[in-house]
Amino acid sequence: MASTETKPGQDAGSIEAGLDALETTATGRPPFRQTLVNKILPPITAIAVVLVAWFALYPVVDDPTKLPSPGAVAAAFQDAWLKGDLLGYIWTSVSRGLLGFFFALLIGTPLGLLVARVRFVRAAIGPILSGLQSLPSVAWVPPAVIWLGLNNSMMYAVILLGAVPSIANGLVSGVDQVPPLFLRAGRTMGATGIKGVWHITLPAALPGYVAGLKQGWAFSWRSLMAAEIIASFPDLGVGLGQLLENARTASDMAMVFEAILLILFVGIAIDLLIFSPLERRVLRSRGLLVKS
Repeated sequence: MASTETKPGQDAGSIEAGLDALETTATGRPPFRQTLVNKILPPITAIAVVLVAWFALYPVVDDPTKLPSPGAVAAAFQDAWLKGDLLGYIWTSVSRGLLGFFFALLIGTPLGLLVARVRFVRAAIGPILSGLQSLPSVAWVPPAVIWLGLNNSMMYAVILLGAVPSIANGLVSGVDQVPPLFLRAGRTMGATGIKGVWHITLPAALPGYVAGLKQGWAFSWRSLMAAEIIASFPDLGVGLGQLLENARTASDMAMVFEAILLILFVGIAIDLLIFSPLERRVLRSRGLLVKS
């Protein structure tokens, strides 16, 4: 009869192999069928459901001034495209939003580090940042117009006031979740001051920081739309917010839906193209998101 005894070295080796197998993730490209089912079909299904509900509600409402038909909205898109205005609307708002967000990033990052690491600054500014984050962005538009006038500086000021608190608070939350052991180990190896912040604190706080960036972009986009709707002025160019306000003034519901869909599309596209991949990459690098 064959012996079934195993040596201690064999047990350790099998256990180690099993753990390695558990930690191993598939690196190959997933099959197209899996991508189709998991990534492509769900949003297409959601869009189809919305269109079916729209087609069903339109004859019930039977009032184009309240609910335009999908065909009328498509015609508004086609008209703006043929006139060459559609990409101009998008670019005017996107360029403002991204530039304003970049400035917010430059301000919010050091501010968040300062609040997270200096106890007195946290006690003085931390509650203010939380209050500013909960303040509706539209509240900043009237004072910004009074202070700066109807110009792009006013737009950027509203974006900063909307995005900086979210970015700073996200970084503060990330720093608070850094294990103290990491900081002690960094100090032991000589990573103090700016070197410690760059090599220890920021990398360890990345998940919370990226979440703050994602929320900061959402706040900056909403702030910009509020500013464009309220403070519309011909010299500022026609962005998506001003397009929505022009449609409201003209009582053109097809154009109103066009502007709303464009605002929604751009916000989702920026998130899907920039922030969601960045967030997945950070989480996956820390073993918090298993790549299947």
